[in-house]
Amino acid sequence: MRPAFDPESLPVIDTDLRNGALSAPRLQVDFIRHRFQAPPAWAPELTDESRVYDRSRGLRDAAVLVPLVERRDGLTVLLTQRNANLSAHAGQISFPGGRQESWDRNRIDTALRETEEEVGLARDYVEVLGALPDYITGTGFHVSPVVGVVRDGFTLRPDASEVADVFEVPLAFLMNPSHHERRLFRWVDGERMFYAMPYPRENGGQRFIWGATAGMLRNLYHLLAA
Repeated sequence: MRPAFDPESLPVIDTDLRNGALSAPRLQVDFIRHRFQAPPAWAPELTDESRVYDRSRGLRDAAVLVPLVERRDGLTVLLTQRNANLSAHAGQISFPGGRQESWDRNRIDTALRETEEEVGLARDYVEVLGALPDYITGTGFHVSPVVGVVRDGFTLRPDASEVADVFEVPLAFLMNPSHHERRLFRWVDGERMFYAMPYPRENGGQRFIWGATAGMLRNLYHLLAA
C-alpha cells in the first residue's frame, strides 16, 4: 500500500533542536548493550501514526530487526529500500522484517528469520540486545523492533522480489536530533505529523527515511539519551 500523499513534498514544521546529539561514548556497543540490560526510566514517544489506524479492524503482528553494524569508523544502521511492487509500504525505506508466522517461537525469531529471508543476513552474525517499545503503524501492523549488533564479515543476498536496495547509515547521523524533521500532512478530516530523517546520497539526492522507521529510531534515541 502506498501512502495517500507524497511525504517528501510536505513542508517541514521544525527539527528537534532542543535535544542534543548523542555523545560518542553513547554510540559504542558496550554502552548500548548495558542500556538494554539495565534501562533507566524513560518515556517512549508516541507518534500520530498509531492514532490513525482503526484498531477495531484488528492488528497484524510483525517484527523488524534494527541492525547496528560494527564498522571501523563506528556503528551503522542497515536499512532496506522496499520493492516498489509490494502490497504494503512499497518503495519505502525500512528495517528488515515482516509478519510473525505461527511457527516462529517469538518476535525475536520473527525478526531474525525475516531478515535472513529478505537480505540474507545469517542470524549467527547477530547479537540480540533487546527490543524497543512496540510500534503500531497506520497500515495496521503491530511491530516489535528487535535491536541487534551485527559483527563485520557477513555477506548479504537480498531477495529482489522484496528488496530493491540495501544500504547503511551512520548511527551518529540518526542519533542527532537536528536531523529529525517533523512534517505535517493535512486532509479534510484532520492532520498527521510524522518524522523524517533524510540522509544525503554521495552522488546527490537523499534517502528519505520516514514514518514508522523514523519513529522507531526516535525511540532508540530517547532510550540512549535517557
